[in-house]
Amino acid sequence: MGEAAPLRVMVLCGRSARHLHVANVLCRSAEVLAIVQESGGEFSWKKLARQLRPDNFARKAWRWLRDRRRYAGNPEARFFFGDQPPRLDRPELVREVPHINHPDVLALARQLRPDLIAVFGTSLIRGELLKEGRLGIANLHGGLSPEYRGADCTFWALYNREPQKVGCTLHWIDAGIDTGGLIAHVAPQVRPDDDELRLFWRAVQSSAEVYGQLLHRLAAGERFGQRQPHKGRLYQVRQRGLRHEREVARSLRAGLLRGGGLELRVTWYPAPASTPRSAAGARAAVA
Repeated sequence: MGEAAPLRVMVLCGRSARHLHVANVLCRSAEVLAIVQESGGEFSWKKLARQLRPDNFARKAWRWLRDRRRYAGNPEARFFFGDQPPRLDRPELVREVPHINHPDVLALARQLRPDLIAVFGTSLIRGELLKEGRLGIANLHGGLSPEYRGADCTFWALYNREPQKVGCTLHWIDAGIDTGGLIAHVAPQVRPDDDELRLFWRAVQSSAEVYGQLLHRLAAGERFGQRQPHKGRLYQVRQRGLRHEREVARSLRAGLLRGGGLELRVTWYPAPASTPRSAAGARAAVA
């Protein structure tokens, strides 16, 4: 038998160095038809009013000041691209949209008819787009679902003194937030001198390779997807405050990551034979 034909994939991703890195790995692992990125350029009075609410404005200002210090010198770009500027290997495939649920994205998906839609680093996908992709929509989430769903999951695993639960999840997207069927858990190597960002970036770096493996394995006819065993915990951006930051800093100084000896761990979740096709990420009959 000949080698399986590569999957036809539509990538939806963010614009940071980590997102570009993952998109590049996917381009090497499948026939990528388009790379859709959100520009965030669509104005709305409702959105502006929400952002200018005193509680939201103060929180966003504090996070901006914090991240300006943490990201000084663009360490994320150096982590993923070394001395080279962050770039997509296939820039000609890029389609920019104001937001990921823009009608143009749905129209593009219906035009291209990809086998799979692969997501990393977009806002929450809603509506009719959830029905696209012959096999469904896979997502790379920066936490180990279901225990760590939502935002800042590496941070919260450290806050809870659970470095063994730092990692990423590949899962099928459904209408919930990081609640779809599990494809794989990827827990990175943990080093004694790590901090939140290096741990998160290493988890993404390892997960990109697993994402690429997934595309090859799906093309070969393997199916993945197991229901998440419980509801877990959903963390939201607004929950993270200065006192939480200080607690994590104290824990790291006290040696939270010393002596753990945690190496890279990858757990796959093959679809049980009795799993409904929607839970296994397949919307078309497969042999």
